[in-house]
Amino acid sequence: MRRLVGVVLLAAGAFFIVLAPLVKFVVAGKLIQAPADQYGVTYLKAENAQYFSIPDLKVLTGTVDITVTTRGDVKEAKDDHVVWDQFTSVSDVTNGRPGISMTEFRSAFNKYDGVGVNCCGANVDTEPVQLEGQIYLFPFGVEKKTYKVFNSSTRKAYDAVFAGEDTVEGLSVYKFVQKVPPTVVQSLNVPASVLGMTETGDVAADRVYDGVNTFWVEPRTGAPVKQEQQRHEVLKTSDGVERMPAFVATAVMTPETVKNLAKTVRDNLSQITLISTALPLVSLILGVALVLGGIVLLRVPSSREA
Repeated sequence: MRRLVGVVLLAAGAFFIVLAPLVKFVVAGKLIQAPADQYGVTYLKAENAQYFSIPDLKVLTGTVDITVTTRGDVKEAKDDHVVWDQFTSVSDVTNGRPGISMTEFRSAFNKYDGVGVNCCGANVDTEPVQLEGQIYLFPFGVEKKTYKVFNSSTRKAYDAVFAGEDTVEGLSVYKFVQKVPPTVVQSLNVPASVLGMTETGDVAADRVYDGVNTFWVEPRTGAPVKQEQQRHEVLKTSDGVERMPAFVATAVMTPETVKNLAKTVRDNLSQITLISTALPLVSLILGVALVLGGIVLLRVPSSREA
């Protein structure tokens, strides 16, 4: 009977020892993923922002509030991807101008590494787009290297370069900086008088966007906990002359938003630690203990017979 128990303990111990690396390197990688039912609201603020006000036909300066609402489309989440819809509303607090800009962005991305997937009606303001690079999240286990990150304003992905380590709300994070080159995002006809030109009638103008986006990313979860957007959007005529600001601002996440994102990341880190570290360690320790117990039981009869 003792010999049978020893054999069972050896078998069970071997199972748990083999299970430990499987949980850590295979199972954990499948369980740690972006949620299909995502819902969140983040807030950014830009002081001394400049923008062209269509109702006023002039450039206004003031404090701008930006509200970003993100909601997952659970029905469209299939296989290895999730689908998120994002709505961004911009309001001028100083001059009492709500809703000076409203944009929509629908995207799909791999739930394990955050890379864009071209499906499910991905679009920006109902115009179809080809997604590439990271969409909302960086990969789980972020490395100190360059990642391409999709920019919904230009509908393209650009390099986000690793720029060092930092601390946000007590969390150790990696800082990435993305520079977006001047890109025409809209062509339109504008009254020459509005642009300060002497011509009569309308003139052709391009809305040209460039900017610098900075992401502070918690490396284990791949989640940004802080963002800064330096946006430089101007109207240029066909002669290449910059005529006026369309939207020029540096927007940063509010302290409350950063605090909430950091809390969410801490909660996720606890789950990741449990799945990728605690459970494999317990499995390994249990496996070793069972194997040692089995060896002892198998050796005891031999010792007595000797």
